[in-house]
Amino acid sequence: MRKQDFHYELPPERIARHPIEPRSAARLLHLAADGNHHRAMLDFPALLAPGDLVVFNDTRVIKARLLGHKPTGGRAELLIERVLSGSEVLAQLGVSKKPKPGGHIRVADGSFVLLGREGDLFHFRWEGPGDVWSLMERAGQLPLPPYFEREPNAEDESRYQTLFAEKPGAVAAPTASLHFDETLLAALTERRVRTAKVTLHVGAGTFQPVRVDEIQQHQMHAERYEVTAATAAAIAETKAQGGQVVAVGTTVCRALESAARSGSLHPGGGETRLFITPGYRFAVVDRLLTNFHLPESTLLMLVSAFGGHARLMEAYRQAIAAEYRFFSYGDAMLIERDHGG
Repeated sequence: MRKQDFHYELPPERIARHPIEPRSAARLLHLAADGNHHRAMLDFPALLAPGDLVVFNDTRVIKARLLGHKPTGGRAELLIERVLSGSEVLAQLGVSKKPKPGGHIRVADGSFVLLGREGDLFHFRWEGPGDVWSLMERAGQLPLPPYFEREPNAEDESRYQTLFAEKPGAVAAPTASLHFDETLLAALTERRVRTAKVTLHVGAGTFQPVRVDEIQQHQMHAERYEVTAATAAAIAETKAQGGQVVAVGTTVCRALESAARSGSLHPGGGETRLFITPGYRFAVVDRLLTNFHLPESTLLMLVSAFGGHARLMEAYRQAIAAEYRFFSYGDAMLIERDHGG
């Protein structure tokens, strides 16, 4: 398939640049076997059966955006993609002219020294007080998606984190989980729906465009994930009892499917470059709760693989006409898996 097969026109006013209150007040477009239904997130528990398993991502967004200067005084911006140790990181670098190895970027009360390149990322060593984690806490900013077109504020400090955010390492939120508050979680418990967690640290590559026309030529970015033995056991038990596994977000879907590349789900983790496109055969996930994604993005390709390409693109057209809110702070879709291929 080609990149333009995943294009759609989105009016700018449909982009949700601020969250709504409460978290669970979002709308929900339900792609069911009998057609599409306009619902609300508060309807989500009633759409599940007792014994189903809902899986969340427990990653936490770090303050990965650091502003600094080159020795010449020119402005520089680092986006920490991965912390390798207390002092070394891989980062994206925004400067007018890229430094050479040994070059310095001044940030807060210290400097990052460039050690080299790893693909599109820059390998830096932090030379300053404390480690990189403490630097980000005192001098970093939340790396809001570029389509917000604004700086982070106090509201984002809490609302761009999920209720499940435990393990720091993401540079973008697993946005489908942003809809869940105590009210919604209590309703799942009352419905006797079980929950579990995986970890996938969302990388900045999630916002990188697909630059090739033939999508299979796209090189997927790597992200770290972990599926615990407890979660793997809960999934096996759910399946054995006839329940369904509901992935909350494309990140959960990607983690679970990565852990099942051998044909069956195994606990463990590592790095995944799994690129899910139409034609992919899902091994674990039965239903997918997800937000609306950017045109021509790898995430839109994943949900098209899950729900069927024509069906998904038509649903997006319906959502735009019905004035749903799009992207990270936007509304949600619950997609029943397309078993037709």
